[in-house]
Amino acid sequence: MVKEPRPGRVKTRLGKGIGVIPATWWFRHQSAGLIRRLRDPRWQIVLAVAPDRAVTSRVWPADLPRLPQGHGDLGQRMKRMLQSFPGPVCLIGADIPGITCSCVARAFSALGDHDAVFGPADDGGYWLVGAKHPARLPRRLFENVRWSTEHALADTLATLPGQRVSLIDTLQDVDTAADLARR
Repeated sequence: MVKEPRPGRVKTRLGKGIGVIPATWWFRHQSAGLIRRLRDPRWQIVLAVAPDRAVTSRVWPADLPRLPQGHGDLGQRMKRMLQSFPGPVCLIGADIPGITCSCVARAFSALGDHDAVFGPADDGGYWLVGAKHPARLPRRLFENVRWSTEHALADTLATLPGQRVSLIDTLQDVDTAADLARR
């Protein structure tokens, strides 16, 4: 899932610490590098793009398919993207420098005997969510999640009662200048 890198539209908390233009530059280069690193014959990369009109943007590689994320909060958009594919499917955020092909491979491997997989972020959120059979996910998935808080992962896990869930690598996302300094 990726946002079009426009000043004031991406990495706003990071922008408060380092400036809007440097934050946008960081995100643009971070997401481009991530896409390059994750190209692998074991999976197909599809960009879930926001805002919807950005599906035609020339920011991203022309050979990658793109889907508009659509309306709604983050949970509604993630659920829609997960259910756009029969599965197994994984969604990742674009602001986590530590994602590698090995991380993604572990997530898909975990879906062999789990219904869902998460890659926790060290701030209580998560950088990856995956589903073995997205159409079978609970109707209330992602409801009442306190996004952008230390409760996001716990709140999401609470929407998956009775599901077999695996947690893989904990990684650091970059939301603030302090996060960027720890990189």
